[in-house]
Amino acid sequence: MGNVLLERDEALAEAARAGNSARSGNGRWLLFGATTGLGRTALLEEVIRREAGAGGMRVVHARCSPDESAFPFALLRQLFPELRIPFAELPTAEEQRTFHRLVTGLARIAARQPVLMAVDDLHHADAVSRRWIGYLGRRLAGLPVLLVVTECQEEGATVRSGTTGTVLTLRPLGPSAVARLVTASLPPARGHGAAGAELCVRACAGNPALVHALLADLAEGPLPNRLSDLAGSRYRDAIAQWLRSRVTPASRRVAVALAIAWGGPAVPRKALLREAAGLGPNQRALPVGTSSHGRLLSHRLARAAVLAATDPDELGELRGRFARLLDEHGAPAATVAAQLLHIDRPGEEWMTQSLEDAAEDAARDGRIDEAAALLRHALTAPLAPARRAALALRLGALELPRSADAGIRRLRSVLELHDDHRDRAAVAPALGAALVARGRTDTAMHVMREAGSAVEDDELVRVLQTTAAMMASHDAVAWRNAVARMRELAATAPVGIEPLACGLVTEYEAGTGRLSAAEALSRVLPRLKATVDPRIRTGWLGTAATLLQWADRLDEARALADESLPAPPVLPDLTDVGRQSLVGVRAEAALWAGDFRRVVDENTPLLDACTGQGIRMPHLISVVALARYELGHRARAWRLLDTVDEKCEERTGSSWKWDELRYVRGLLHAAEGRWQEALDHHLACGRGQEARDVVSPVITPWRSGAAHALVGLGRPEQALELAEAELRHARAWGTPRTIGRALRARAAAVGGRRGLESLNEAVDALRQAPAPVELIEALLDLGHARIATGNGRKGRSDLHEAHALALQLLGPDSAAGRLAGAAENALRAGGARRIGHVTTGSAALTRAERRIVELAARGRTNAEIGAALHLARRTVETHLTNAYRKLGVTRRTQLASSLEGEGAGPSSAPDEAALA
Repeated sequence: MGNVLLERDEALAEAARAGNSARSGNGRWLLFGATTGLGRTALLEEVIRREAGAGGMRVVHARCSPDESAFPFALLRQLFPELRIPFAELPTAEEQRTFHRLVTGLARIAARQPVLMAVDDLHHADAVSRRWIGYLGRRLAGLPVLLVVTECQEEGATVRSGTTGTVLTLRPLGPSAVARLVTASLPPARGHGAAGAELCVRACAGNPALVHALLADLAEGPLPNRLSDLAGSRYRDAIAQWLRSRVTPASRRVAVALAIAWGGPAVPRKALLREAAGLGPNQRALPVGTSSHGRLLSHRLARAAVLAATDPDELGELRGRFARLLDEHGAPAATVAAQLLHIDRPGEEWMTQSLEDAAEDAARDGRIDEAAALLRHALTAPLAPARRAALALRLGALELPRSADAGIRRLRSVLELHDDHRDRAAVAPALGAALVARGRTDTAMHVMREAGSAVEDDELVRVLQTTAAMMASHDAVAWRNAVARMRELAATAPVGIEPLACGLVTEYEAGTGRLSAAEALSRVLPRLKATVDPRIRTGWLGTAATLLQWADRLDEARALADESLPAPPVLPDLTDVGRQSLVGVRAEAALWAGDFRRVVDENTPLLDACTGQGIRMPHLISVVALARYELGHRARAWRLLDTVDEKCEERTGSSWKWDELRYVRGLLHAAEGRWQEALDHHLACGRGQEARDVVSPVITPWRSGAAHALVGLGRPEQALELAEAELRHARAWGTPRTIGRALRARAAAVGGRRGLESLNEAVDALRQAPAPVELIEALLDLGHARIATGNGRKGRSDLHEAHALALQLLGPDSAAGRLAGAAENALRAGGARRIGHVTTGSAALTRAERRIVELAARGRTNAEIGAALHLARRTVETHLTNAYRKLGVTRRTQLASSLEGEGAGPSSAPDEAALA
């Protein structure tokens, strides 16, 4: 008992003074006001014990109960059991006579021995008895009576006379008092210590009853994260008892509303809480935010206990009411949805809309699991078929990366929701794309054919045909047949569909070697300005971006991809076959540009989500693995390639994606000197390409890879045959990247002076392309070849340039990168005296940068330099920017002196004829 009465000395002293006054004939009253659990009853009992003992007072004790609050005179019958007291309310005059009679009777008793009249929980007393207590308080002067009552603070004091008594408000225990209780109850050996004291302070808000309950729980072991999981918790039971019998219904509803509302952007205003609890403006309730209960409910354990102790139906009704108020006050969708998730079945349209809005916000932020959970809950509502189908379609798109089978089942259910053929045709492309991602192209084609066969709208049929043709690219036979249909369709298709039909035909013809890059661009670029049917727009962008990438228009290709794809970590919608294509373009364009870190950062979230979930992404895996390898993450690159099921590759091997994977495996084997494995993978890639009628090296230059492997195996004659074929097709396509790559393979096969000539031509070609990797590799080969033919100075110069380019390309990752490592090894083997990471001064300039700087130092403009060196003006500007940084200059006029200071003046620049 002593522990409970910590920090109650002032109240006990006041009670002692009042008792002395009453015994001397001057009656007093005391009202102990406090919220539930602060020890009102314990304090009253201690006052009784002291006054009945040392004070010698006669005790009249009663405790009020809410069960008797509706019965008039119920409290008075407890206080005066020997008297005849009415059982019904009386007229005012007669009530006054009864009140007077009772006070007179009390005075006669007190005349024989001073009386301590103790009433606990006066706020639960019936109205008549409460009036009598007030009546008595005003007439205590001259009576040897001490009236001590306790009352819930939230109800306000019944006795108000300031001349005969005092209202004492009990305060919560302070942290030091709580710490004393913890120390006395929990031995240090249990390991609670300061942490246990802090928990009791925060989770009990100084409420002694709750402190003792929580200490009893802690004495038996650690609490779970949520008290709702601990049915036998004394702490939870204490809060349940408080809600059930210690507070008024209005205060209880406010407490539950506060427990519901806490944790949002901010604790709602009192008016909002009052409205959520269903209270009228004049109803008294817990003064939330200033009382100990408000502080108590700021702790998650207290809130969990309140919610667990509340009737589920009432809790659901309050959550719904609060969610509606939040929605009407303009709260964020996520705040509203957080309440709706706890309602078994959202029954109104505004609820469904809030859940959908919150799901879209979560999806945009990359919180896909949260978005999916919100949509699943929205689908439990009673919805019209069209509304249900729209939500399920979106949910299927979110589920697909994390579980292909779950996403496909969801999309099939959407298809079955529709009876109308047009509605089914609108869903079929999403299901088809999901099946393609799963590696089931044949089933996807069946879905598309079935959807198209039931539609009578010619334009919709053509939309389905062009979409199906994109899906057909994953199957060699279906692709060939689809292209034949696209040729026919392109001649008669509406203007909104024709660009995609033409683009698909162009893709096929580019692969078969019938078109040059210039011819392909002449078809694509004008159509980028065309108005395309929204139903196939992403498909058209995917096809156009692919052709732009093949033509080395990497920035433009990437811009088209970025137009339709979200920024990581948000995952792209794989139920759109066009977006599937754009994901690959975005990744490969960055890879071709040598931006390996970007490849990894942009695509790893998608691969992580899809790994082991049934989504077939061999192309993306191959691109990211190659980027990782270039960054020096060899083991991680191989582990990524090993995530692909080879049996699945055998079953679905006609997709172009598997050819990409075989090609990259070949490259990695070759980089590690495993020539036979490299050859096997390149030849397998070639067989896959030939099955699809692909001969152009713009897609996968397997012949170049196989030629290098054959040279490594000592079979240059066979290598030359493949290299010559590769070069022939590369010249037909006509981009510097493909030509330079093929020339490098030819040089490896022929060797000697002829090889040196091919390498010089390759380097010159690659300088004109956004092909940094291929340029570095060609410079390495050229440096080796020159050293081998006795021209060590020029050879080492080539190797230094390759090394500098590799360092620029890889940035912070240069030390571990494949290309920088290869350049350093080559320089050491070539007898170079300096191999370090030179980043400043003219020694850090690449050969291309030096040529441009020397012309700029002679006063040439950027346009003139570009014309002389056959470079784009943007390329000249980029080289000059890098050169300024290395030379430590800021103006063009400083270039000449900077070069002279390094021992090379402008006079060393080549003449115009040599540059041309």
